[in-house]
Amino acid sequence: MNWKEENNALTRSFKFKNFIEAFSFMTKVALIAEKINHHPEWSNVYNQVNFTLTTHDKGNTITDKDRELAKAIDELM
Repeated sequence: MNWKEENNALTRSFKFKNFIEAFSFMTKVALIAEKINHHPEWSNVYNQVNFTLTTHDKGNTITDKDRELAKAIDELM
């Protein structure tokens, strides 16, 4: 897993060929996040998508929910 643990969060960036591929990836992640009811902090600039996963209602720390979402995101690649 290429996720980094820093500041009580899992972080990772993904690069794509272009904006359309990046946005398509974000759409797939949105559907997964909604299904498991755990939503990422993320940003998108052109072909790059940056994630920060942390569980706010558990005191802004990494939980199994974050690891589950990170694994599901990785499986999209």
